Amino acid sequence: MHIGRDIHLTYCTNIHPGETWDEVFQSLREYVPPLKQLLSPAAPLGIGLRLSDQASRVLAKKEEIQAFCNWLTDNGLYVFTMNGFPYGGFHRQRVKDDVHRPDWTTPERRDYTVRLARILAQLPNQSAEAGISTSPLTYRPWHTTEAALNEAITTGCLHLAETVKELATIASETGVTVHLDIEPEPDGLIDHVADTVGFFNQELIPAVTTYLMDGLRIKAENAEELARQHLRLCYDVCHFAVMYENPAEALRTFDAAGIRIGKLQISAALKADLPADRTAHAKAFGELAESTYLHQVSASEFRIQKRQFGEANSEFRIRQYPDLPDALPHIHDPALAEWRTHFHVPVFVQDYSLLQSTQADIVETLRVLKSPENEPFTRHLEVETYTWEVLPPALKTNLLASIEREMRWVLEQLGTHTKMS
Repeated sequence: MHIGRDIHLTYCTNIHPGETWDEVFQSLREYVPPLKQLLSPAAPLGIGLRLSDQASRVLAKKEEIQAFCNWLTDNGLYVFTMNGFPYGGFHRQRVKDDVHRPDWTTPERRDYTVRLARILAQLPNQSAEAGISTSPLTYRPWHTTEAALNEAITTGCLHLAETVKELATIASETGVTVHLDIEPEPDGLIDHVADTVGFFNQELIPAVTTYLMDGLRIKAENAEELARQHLRLCYDVCHFAVMYENPAEALRTFDAAGIRIGKLQISAALKADLPADRTAHAKAFGELAESTYLHQVSASEFRIQKRQFGEANSEFRIRQYPDLPDALPHIHDPALAEWRTHFHVPVFVQDYSLLQSTQADIVETLRVLKSPENEPFTRHLEVETYTWEVLPPALKTNLLASIEREMRWVLEQLGTHTKMS
């Protein structure tokens, strides 16, 4: 939905199981029109569409996309963003690190993303801008040597450059600027703010600029602008919260580095301050160690260092674990002060008894976004809570009501600066 200041809010349909186009379309027909009646009966409602590679191949067919366009128009719906991170199966099977496969070192990832962009540019929209979130190039633990990691970066940047060239062609053909929104995630090639800035400005943008200069025969400044226009960042609040990044500082850093935010994914992680006796906390976190998704853990550690004149200084550090089962044996380490885990939980809940959410990071991020003194750092907002099926029973509720409640909670945080049109 359009909520003022040219900002659009939706939810990501990766919440719904379905890998074939028939399954995806069935979920859309079941949930989206009723949601529109609840949230935006008099104005168009936007969709954050997730398509697997398999579904995208079917929807790319002329007759299928025309039928979908007709359905969207008839129901007062539009699509302004896609989630192009999960390529294959995403529900009711083991996903874990396979969510990164195929990564940007492969032509399959490039071709899938270009296909999504061509579909997206043909769908009804409320503006001439649309975005696709995508993986953080690759999953870092797969590359065990510096040479292997450097090779992955080089190959990945080439495939991203080839994608940008295709996006430029789509823009010239359709008038729609499709930007690729790269999504940092714990243990991805990029996960911290500093890693992200370094990758964009030292690796990605220079490589893509050079490729476009040669391929399109344009000047360096024009090629760099084209690269930055089409290559942006997906700011997933959960992911950066797990990495203990302060939202306001992170957004200032990205702005200063010339990195544009293509999409804000509104999401919350789980956290807990660790008391002396952690038996109950170990049990609570252990109940979340399910077999479908990666639930990376970052644990904060406070080390006291002596300074001159006897003053003590607390130095903040974090330890990272690739998944909850890897982290659980370490929860009783007295040097650890807090745990945060990549487990998307409903954004409207802050307290889960022993555990809490990183909801405050969402509140802070939206505070920056709605500030009347500055232009919004992005126009695309997407609520992303995809773990409903694997939540503990006590946290599960009616899905349609939960989606509505998440959306209304976000609207409440945005307040008077973002009245619905």
